[in-house]
Amino acid sequence: MFTGIVQACATVRAVEERQQFRHLTIAIASDYLQQLNIGASIAINGCCLTVTAVAGDQVEFDVIDETLRLTNLGQLKVGDAVNFERSLKMGDELGGHIVSGHIHGTASVLQRQSSEHNATLWLSFPAALKPYIFSKGFITVNGASLTVGEVDDLSFALHLIPETLRLTNLDNLAPGALLNLEVDQQTMTIVDTVERIMAQREQLAQ
Repeated sequence: MFTGIVQACATVRAVEERQQFRHLTIAIASDYLQQLNIGASIAINGCCLTVTAVAGDQVEFDVIDETLRLTNLGQLKVGDAVNFERSLKMGDELGGHIVSGHIHGTASVLQRQSSEHNATLWLSFPAALKPYIFSKGFITVNGASLTVGEVDDLSFALHLIPETLRLTNLDNLAPGALLNLEVDQQTMTIVDTVERIMAQREQLAQ
């Protein structure tokens, strides 16, 4: 589990294409890799990946075809910045919200509106996620726990403060860039449960 509080931006050091998966090497300050064991979980752009090797300032992962299909990890190239968060430990402060690291889909950047210190991103999202995205609700975008701003049909706004822009890779995104989305699991559970109960009642009433 994760909190959606991105710890730092890491850099893609190497990408190897293998049969039905990619092998990624990510570089980050070695302080973030202390006492990190093979098999541990790390969120890269919000996607929970399993550590396969650690050495110095580098950590390696295997990314299977299904993950590549559902996320933006298949588009990563050497030099790209990725959001990095180690898994939550018992006793850690929960500064964001509970995040599983299981991506539900991708959003596409439609436009960016900048002011002196802040930025607003408008993102399009898959129609299947519409029931779970609403103003003031939680959402995880590239691993960052954020609050949804305005929602307009199949797009929504994110209002980003300077600290979020400084710590994450959500700054300077070009239109069309893909971002990983994880909707709030509690919201999804409630919405799906209510819809199921309403459907059962309609069947009984017929």
